[in-house]
This record gives sequence, C-alpha cells and structure tokens, in this order.
Amino acid sequence: MIQLRRGTLPACCGPQLGPPSILLLAGEAESAKAAREFVHEYVTHNVPDASGDYVDAAVLIASELVTNSIRYGTGPGETMRVVLDADDTRTRVEVHDSVRTHPRMRPESDDSDRGRGLIILDALCPGAWGITDIPPGKAVWAEVKAR
Repeated sequence: MIQLRRGTLPACCGPQLGPPSILLLAGEAESAKAAREFVHEYVTHNVPDASGDYVDAAVLIASELVTNSIRYGTGPGETMRVVLDADDTRTRVEVHDSVRTHPRMRPESDDSDRGRGLIILDALCPGAWGITDIPPGKAVWAEVKAR
C-alpha cells in the first residue's frame, strides 16, 4: 500500500505545487523502492540546484531509514510514514513507525550483511540525525546539509 498525502488547503489558497511531502508506505520490501523514488522527485523539485551527490545522499538516507523500519519498526499490515522537508540549506528525511524501540549503532562487522544502516547514516549526516518519540512509536530522522 502506497499512498501520497496532501494537506487540505483553505478555500482561499490554490492547490499545492509539486510533489507532496508525506508518503504512507506498507511495511514491506517494495516500499524502499517507492521511498527512493518519492525522495528523488521531492528533492529535485524543491532544491532544483542540488547536485547529483546531494540528491543521491538524501535518497540513500531514505532507503536506509525505510529498510530499518521495515525490518524492525513495522509488523504485518502496519504502515510507516516518510516525511520530507527541504530548503536551500538542508533536506530532512523522517521515517515514522509504530515501534518505540530505538535503533542502535552496532559495531562494524565483515561477517554480517546487516547492521550498517546507522553507520551509513552517521557518515552521510554526522551529528545531524536522531530519534524522536512520537505517539504511538518513533520518528528516525536525518538531515543532509547543502555543501
């Protein structure tokens, strides 16, 4: 289930221009691809002068956060929400899910193909990511700074 959400606007205002800033996703593997496409479209529209590296970093962050949420933050039939905000200085990617357990950084290991998401996040957004408790679960967020 993939659903785009647009806020309702008062009668005095026109329709929203460009892609919406919120995407609802099912907790299933296909959702990571949908999140990557959503972030790419949103960032290229809202930060038209962004470099390819900048857009790629935002897309990779969203992919890592959504994949973490699929694995650890949603159960069968549950959804997650991707919330974006961008301006000339940074792009913020948030993934909301219903599990209160916070992700934790694991030591790097050549023996495992899992557990690198937060290491990647920290490398791309040093000191600019975190976890916020929200009802009923949490939001994991990161900000890509414009270079």
